[in-house]
Amino acid sequence: MTVGDWGVTEPLGDLHVKHRLALSAALAAAALSLAACAPNQEEAVSPGASPGASPDSATAQPGQVTAVDPAEALAQMEWIDNGDGEAPGLEADTPVEFTATGTRLITDGDGDEITEGQMLALDYIIVSGADGETQYSTYETGTPEQVQYLTAQIDPVIGEVLEGAHVGVDFLYAVPGDGTGGSVMVVTVTAVSDVLDKAEGVAVAPVDGLPTVTLAENGAPSVEFPTAVPEGLIAQDLITGDGPVVEEGQSLTVHYTGWVFDGEEFDSSWGRGAPATFSLTAGSLIEGWVQGLPGKTVGSQVLLVIPPELGYGEAGSGETIPPNSTLVFVVDILAAN
Repeated sequence: MTVGDWGVTEPLGDLHVKHRLALSAALAAAALSLAACAPNQEEAVSPGASPGASPDSATAQPGQVTAVDPAEALAQMEWIDNGDGEAPGLEADTPVEFTATGTRLITDGDGDEITEGQMLALDYIIVSGADGETQYSTYETGTPEQVQYLTAQIDPVIGEVLEGAHVGVDFLYAVPGDGTGGSVMVVTVTAVSDVLDKAEGVAVAPVDGLPTVTLAENGAPSVEFPTAVPEGLIAQDLITGDGPVVEEGQSLTVHYTGWVFDGEEFDSSWGRGAPATFSLTAGSLIEGWVQGLPGKTVGSQVLLVIPPELGYGEAGSGETIPPNSTLVFVVDILAAN
């Protein structure tokens, strides 16, 4: 059963680049979420438990399920290997709710060792702890989820499984729910790719009439605007990398900053301290990105000047992007998968 759009967004400001995610990416993000957002392993209890109650003593309320220790619950589940390229299955007693997130290593892989900072391609199914039904499967979509492995920004229980693991590793990940049943991700790391820290390659001479970009020591850009607004879509290399050529439909990992032309900065991954990953597809990003970045190479830094009709048009976006705004982005292409 495929679950429809939750309306979850990847941050590029307040939807400054359109990027709507289905439940798949929502739970993949949960699986590799900020550690601060992960349920507290010591304090998490099932809904309805009295204040101060331990997880083991949590008592279910009507319509709810008593939450159990994730390690104990996952140990009772059976991973079913259906062969190469086929979605695995999971046998589990349901309903089941968890006191916290948890993992169980099934088998390590026989590929390269997984290292900090790499982009991981995850194939997985999401199984409902309420009734055991499959909620989502990347095997059905044919597109693994791309998530960067940064130990400071993932649930520590995921880090424990991935530390020293190799490509091909299989594991289970338990996610607490609303008290009526959690979710279990049945995950395989199918591939990895390296991610640059910032653009690197051959610097390109500035072009007259375009915004002038200055880089901080860490690579974060600032911009000075020319008097006249350039016409049409501009996709000008500032640095040309020597990596693979970017293609439409790929998953891109980028650092970027965006401005309204001759105005304020409205969004920056540099300010958040981590790159972002987007699908370079129509309907997922504004057209200026989708049309401007294919053909560029990994390692490149690209200046995008995007006319309103390829950005947010007459509607604008929120309070920061007025109607009919020309937008300027500086984009470092760090990886493409």
